Amino acid sequence: MSSPTGSLVLDAEALYRELLRGVRSLMGPETRLVGITSGGAWLVERLQKDLGLAGKPGVISSALHRDDFAQRGLSSAGQTQLPFDVNGADILLLDDVLYTGRTLRAVINELFDYGRPASVRLAVLVDRGGRQLPIQADFAAARVALPAGSQLALARDDAGVFRFHVEAAA
Repeated sequence: MSSPTGSLVLDAEALYRELLRGVRSLMGPETRLVGITSGGAWLVERLQKDLGLAGKPGVISSALHRDDFAQRGLSSAGQTQLPFDVNGADILLLDDVLYTGRTLRAVINELFDYGRPASVRLAVLVDRGGRQLPIQADFAAARVALPAGSQLALARDDAGVFRFHVEAAA
């Protein structure tokens, strides 16, 4: 997973295939997929198609429940759209990168604004450690360690192909 120059290289498409395998193992007949904006929303859109699931997947935003809302403001990345009844639902949240756990805390607060699910699980492309809250993924396609100040972001091209962009700590 590193290049000859020593920088981290993550094959996002290979990790997506591993995520697809993991999501299949977590799915039940009534499981609803919900992607966290924006990387998770891209993933859930493709997973819904690749798994042959009917209907639209859910998309959820952490914007209104973030503990750093004053610094970040309201994101234009997308708003919550849950095209099903959350009450009693078996929900599988999808995200690109799990880091501190703060986004997940905000997403769970947002989810409970819509109802009380029977269960909530999490699958991610990359778990990079560094948790500040007691949150963990039920499935992670990869686990990597990055310096605290670095950024790892999923990108998607016009053809829907995923890639990761890594910015080293300054």
